[in-house]
Amino acid sequence: MNLSDSQTAGGTPRRISAMEAVLHHLRDAIERGDYAVGDKLPSEAELCRRLEVSRPVLREALRALQTMGLTVSRTGKGTFVVSDGAAADPTFGDYTASDLLEVRRHVEIPVAGYAAVRRTPEDLDHLLHLLERMEQETDTTAWVAMDTLFHLAVAQAARNPVFRRVIEEIRDALARQSAFLNELGGRREQSNREHRAIVEALVDSSEQDAVDAMAHHLARVETTLTTIVRPQHRTAPSTEDEDHA
Repeated sequence: MNLSDSQTAGGTPRRISAMEAVLHHLRDAIERGDYAVGDKLPSEAELCRRLEVSRPVLREALRALQTMGLTVSRTGKGTFVVSDGAAADPTFGDYTASDLLEVRRHVEIPVAGYAAVRRTPEDLDHLLHLLERMEQETDTTAWVAMDTLFHLAVAQAARNPVFRRVIEEIRDALARQSAFLNELGGRREQSNREHRAIVEALVDSSEQDAVDAMAHHLARVETTLTTIVRPQHRTAPSTEDEDHA
């Protein structure tokens, strides 16, 4: 399956991954009705053969389909179609995207402001080190792990243990959402820029700039998520890809 261009939330063309190409192909097939609600998808081995991709790539795509509410995986039985359209509110672990965003707006935006006026030199050193590592990282799994650490570090800098406990509670869901957005929305570089703006506000001890930077970051997360899950009325995978399927 060939790679093709896609768009980031900001409209910039980017090269999509093999996993995205597989996901787009399967999602299109489900939304066209090639696989109806209740149907079982072909086995992993068969899909790998048809789509000419590795099993890890296929499994990532299948996980994304499930997150989007299109399929469900039943142990020992396979993957079944449960909807002919992506859910507007996907689930990450134990929480829906809308629940996460609502809580993050009410917690992380004021937390950034508190962190700007309460942070210590050690907090700044830690955040700057994390930011530098994230800006150099190319592996999605490693980057996602550092992403959650970054948000925990901002909460730590606010000097209120309850804030950190809240972020700890949703940490797994945040990691799942972060991986989803980076794999399908090309968010990594944009996130790095947004994180740097947050850290710069903390360095300057600017409460308002920190609040604004975190609010902008969360708004971009929501925009990218909406772009990914909205109904697909865009260009399907290339004819060449369809010929390989």
